[in-house]
Formats: sequence, C-alpha cells, structure tokens
Amino acid sequence: MARAKIAITLDEAALADVDQLVEDGVFPNRSKAIEAAVFEKLQRQRKSRLADECAKLDPVEEQALAEEGMRGDVEWPDY
Repeated sequence: MARAKIAITLDEAALADVDQLVEDGVFPNRSKAIEAAVFEKLQRQRKSRLADECAKLDPVEEQALAEEGMRGDVEWPDY
C-alpha cells in the first residue's frame, strides 16, 4: 500500500509519551507509533459504528424474522 507523508501537531505531553514508547523499544520510531495509534482508533471506530447500527435493531422483530425462516411453509427462491 502506498504511503503519504503528513505533518501533525501534538502537545508536548503526548509527544513525550510517544518518545518514551520509542525509547522503550515498543516502536522503532515516532512514525510507526503514530501510525499504529491511528490504525487502532480507526478499527475501534468501525466496530463502534457496527455496534451502534446493531443497537437500532428491534430484538422482537429480528426474532420473528428468524423464526419465519424456520417455518416449513416458507418457499425459498432457487439461486
């Protein structure tokens, strides 16, 4: 995958934390540490969006739909 260079601004405390992770050998450099943090945040946001959409479902209606599919008189289309 192609990469792009960007410039970011961090407060000094956050940058100190990133530098400590690099110094401790958790990441090889600042860029990798920040890239990992952004990736993790995006993953959590995707999961959160899925959970939010699932929360909108009506459990009673979903159960009725599931049970409808289990009845013997339902004709399924040929694919």
